Amino acid sequence: MNTKTILATPEIKTDQKPAGLRLFLTKLVKQRVLVFMSVPFLIWLFIFKYLPLWGWTIAFQDYRPALGFWDQKWIGFSHFKFLFGDERFLRVLRNTLAMSSINLILGFLTAIVLALLLNEIRQVAFKRIVQTVSYLPHFISWVVAASIIQTTLSPDGIINQLLIWAGFIDKGQEFLFLGIPHFFWGIFGASSVWKDIGWNTIVYLAAMTTIDPSQYEAAEMDGAGRFKRMFYITLPGIKSVVVVLLIMNIGYLLESGFEPQYLLGNGMNVDYSENIDIFVLKYGIAQSNFSLSIAAGMFKTIVSFILLFVANSVAKRAGESRLF
Repeated sequence: MNTKTILATPEIKTDQKPAGLRLFLTKLVKQRVLVFMSVPFLIWLFIFKYLPLWGWTIAFQDYRPALGFWDQKWIGFSHFKFLFGDERFLRVLRNTLAMSSINLILGFLTAIVLALLLNEIRQVAFKRIVQTVSYLPHFISWVVAASIIQTTLSPDGIINQLLIWAGFIDKGQEFLFLGIPHFFWGIFGASSVWKDIGWNTIVYLAAMTTIDPSQYEAAEMDGAGRFKRMFYITLPGIKSVVVVLLIMNIGYLLESGFEPQYLLGNGMNVDYSENIDIFVLKYGIAQSNFSLSIAAGMFKTIVSFILLFVANSVAKRAGESRLF
């Protein structure tokens, strides 16, 4: 009796999805229109953001504009040693961190609170008026905004007049607010909130529109008031957006701004108003010490880069939303 052995070959599935490089190329072909649209932006990004990084080499040179690149004198980390041993730089670093932290905390809290309150307004007309009024200062340049702030805080400004009217001070004892050094951080924080609070609420209001309305209806049927619905439904609903924005803003912790400090600062409050950007302008570019200015800017960029990755890693370990 002859037996026939049948060798079974595994069935080849032709509908398997490509993986790795093949998957990437497949998606690239499918999205070729979007890829071509992004090419000009990538070229711009490379030319203006990555190509200038070669200039960081100036931080390690005793740079002289009249000499060629290979004729410069290389001095290693001397400029960085000078920065961290310079009392002025440590002072402006303190000011930068303080103003950035104030702006970060106040900016987040006030924008979230305003977005929560706007989300609870049922009168559409009144809601639009409040939104428009809160957005308008964002579109005012800091030159105009600084002039308004200086006029408001001047000895004959409205703040001093209100203090006299309320009886806190007598006439002739008006404060020169911008002349009191330790008042500057508070003035900067309040000015930043006034200027950007409305604009910062846009993202949170957009995130609130994605929350399922049935959750509010169910909570209301269970007897939850407005504040409980805010705390248990609205805030968890925008949690991922808050975390992502917080990570991004932590990456800009050394970017406290330039215009408000430069326009509102003066000789009386310079110990509290001067930040890294003004230090670079004043002691680097204005005095033609380009190597020192590059070293200060390089330090700021590297620290911001590290802070961004640390904040993202912490969010990842905590199981929260993250950038990458």
